[in-house]
Amino acid sequence: MKLRIGHGFDTHRLEAGEGVHLGGVFIACPYRIIAHSDGDVLIHALCDALLGALAMGDIGKLFPDNDARFAGIDSRELLAEVMRRVREAGYGVINADLSLIAQVPRVAPHVLAMRQQLAQGLGVAADAVSVKATTNEGLDAIGRKEGLSAHAVVLLGGA
Repeated sequence: MKLRIGHGFDTHRLEAGEGVHLGGVFIACPYRIIAHSDGDVLIHALCDALLGALAMGDIGKLFPDNDARFAGIDSRELLAEVMRRVREAGYGVINADLSLIAQVPRVAPHVLAMRQQLAQGLGVAADAVSVKATTNEGLDAIGRKEGLSAHAVVLLGGA
């Protein structure tokens, strides 16, 4: 079995709003993510990790933020297209590990739902997907509730 590993990162600004999409789950809160798409930093980092594992570029190359087709798009649709390419290349996901860095919103009550949504998009069992969250202890723009970031690592296996 051939193995490939990839790492992804994404960050977006926050502003006043009615909720955010994270890990394919809508979380009602007094913020919104400023982005061309729905701004789901967890899925964006995951897409970059998947693409990076196979040396296929990054999410910005595949889904440019100046293309009107992707304005407001649900990031789960982006993940579906990336996974189509992963399968087409002869690979599948073995596991994924994601970390959210955000002062707000609190995501602990939503982690299981995120894992389930991401697992569905990746075509794996939920126990193959880890989602962790940490604050930035009040430091920098994330700590001031001006933004949020995510890291993702994936392991792919192929014939």
